[in-house]
Amino acid sequence: MAGFINSDDLDEVRSRARIDDVVSSYVTLKQAGAGTLKGLCPFHDEKTPSFQVTPARGLYYCFGCGKGGDTVNFVQEINNLSFREAVEFLADKYGVHLRYTDDAKPEGVSRMRLLEANAAAAEFFCAALHSAQGQPGRDFLTQRGFSKDVAERFGVGYAPRGGRDLVSHLRAKGFRDDELIDVGLMRRGGWDYFQGRVLWPIRDTGKAVLGFGARRLFDDDRMPGKYINTPETPIYKKSHVLYGLDLARTSIGATSQAVVVEGYTDVMACHIAGVDTAVASCGTAFGSDHAKMIQRLMGDHASSGQVIFTFDGDEAGRNAALKVFKEDSLFTASTWAAIEPTGLDPCDLRLQKGDQAIRDLIAARVPLYRFVMENIVSRYSLDHADARLAAVREAAPLVSSIKDHSQVDAYLLELAFLVGLDPQVVRREVLGATKKAAPTAPAPQPRAPQAPTGAKLPSPGDRALIAERDTLKLILQAPILFDTDPPWYGLEERDFTHGAYRALYRTIVALGVDHLTPTAVIDKLTHADLKDLTLQLAVEPPMTEVSPRHAGEYAAKLKLLTLDRDLNEVKSTMQRTNPTTNVEAYQAMFQHMIDLEVRRKELLHVSIGD
Repeated sequence: MAGFINSDDLDEVRSRARIDDVVSSYVTLKQAGAGTLKGLCPFHDEKTPSFQVTPARGLYYCFGCGKGGDTVNFVQEINNLSFREAVEFLADKYGVHLRYTDDAKPEGVSRMRLLEANAAAAEFFCAALHSAQGQPGRDFLTQRGFSKDVAERFGVGYAPRGGRDLVSHLRAKGFRDDELIDVGLMRRGGWDYFQGRVLWPIRDTGKAVLGFGARRLFDDDRMPGKYINTPETPIYKKSHVLYGLDLARTSIGATSQAVVVEGYTDVMACHIAGVDTAVASCGTAFGSDHAKMIQRLMGDHASSGQVIFTFDGDEAGRNAALKVFKEDSLFTASTWAAIEPTGLDPCDLRLQKGDQAIRDLIAARVPLYRFVMENIVSRYSLDHADARLAAVREAAPLVSSIKDHSQVDAYLLELAFLVGLDPQVVRREVLGATKKAAPTAPAPQPRAPQAPTGAKLPSPGDRALIAERDTLKLILQAPILFDTDPPWYGLEERDFTHGAYRALYRTIVALGVDHLTPTAVIDKLTHADLKDLTLQLAVEPPMTEVSPRHAGEYAAKLKLLTLDRDLNEVKSTMQRTNPTTNVEAYQAMFQHMIDLEVRRKELLHVSIGD
């Protein structure tokens, strides 16, 4: 096993890999003031952003689930990597040469090696497409209206028919058979997994190749499926990937719109036509995990966003629409359906009618509820009263579940028109469906962001502790402001009444101003709760501007609270002391009280910026 990564190289990786640049590949971030960015957490489901990134300090933290750390921690968590693999991933991306304490080779198959194998395979397939043997692949693309430039833009490639071409190529590059099997590029026995097919690389939002989708070209292809995909691997989970997301990510975040199509060529056709928010699921139906990915990219504008699905007009398309509708509650954004009347998919539509036809298709979208409702009604013979009532009863739960309640009456009237029944009859059925769907117990209210379960941390909203929290926040975020005489504006441990704040301040003082960074504090701490608290304070926006004046004011506020406690203690003791029998003690306490009152007045002036 290789030794430790050189500490200077690790610092260089952290310096070059800006936290906002790395995180924005996965989450749409918006300005939240005071040098803070905000978005939907990629680690748990939420509809209100509680995930914060502070670029100046290179940290992230989610106030909903409690996950946080620096850039390396984020890459570890989001890609399920070890610390070493995450550092190597970032070093490769940002051009940092890593040195190790020895030259031993790591054991086993690492995620980084699998990603490297896929990247090498993608290059091989692209080169093969433009070679003599790639003519069938080029013919396929040309017939669908895709030029060489378009193929290169999407990284389309070709898998030769020889059966061992890719494996031989990757072996020559130093990849082991176990690595190629684990990543889904080689079958046992040494055969290429993909043979004689057009291929599309499936990338994550950071543009790393996770797997491939392949289409059959030859009638004698031994694999029966028209389309096959990389099998499930440590880096490829079909329910967790969307084709085209690397290309559509920025536009989805900017427009709060996503267009979900059914195939790789449909994604290509949409992007070429100017619908650059198009994506497609890979080898599986669109599901809940896909919905979460899109939600995160839309960020805090998801509630006003749109997710538009293109379905075929046949039975399969109707079934797909019903499946998506059942998961409609997963979306904060509204859901829509775009159906081409003649049944053409976007690729064929562009081929026959041009780019404008695709833009018109998306513009002519209808609410998903309406599309599904019309399909339900179309299955009944409306010549009979009992059939009309049955159609209403099947469609009633659909209408009652519409998220925008202002639209319910409009759809209720539309349903009445479709089936030819009195609107009051339809309203009665919809109300009945609503009552059946109502929960028997009050729905649980979403919890306010708080510390992780079981953590003995002070509540961010505890007003009695706000001065302690804000002072520590300023110290962590701008330690140079506290390089004073006396140090730290004279703050002491006893100025912090909560044990967690006191322990954190003790660690801060031990480090000293010159070596104080949030990461350095976290490295010194041994208790997970305190590490978590440090991250919270490092990313929370300060209550006021960061300046020497405000640092002094906050320190004075904190010391003022300590002085008030001391005053109360002196006054309490004086009340219990007899001034006649304990003259000296009483006079000493009285003088101490006077001194504290004078000091209190001084601190009060400083604390209010006077």
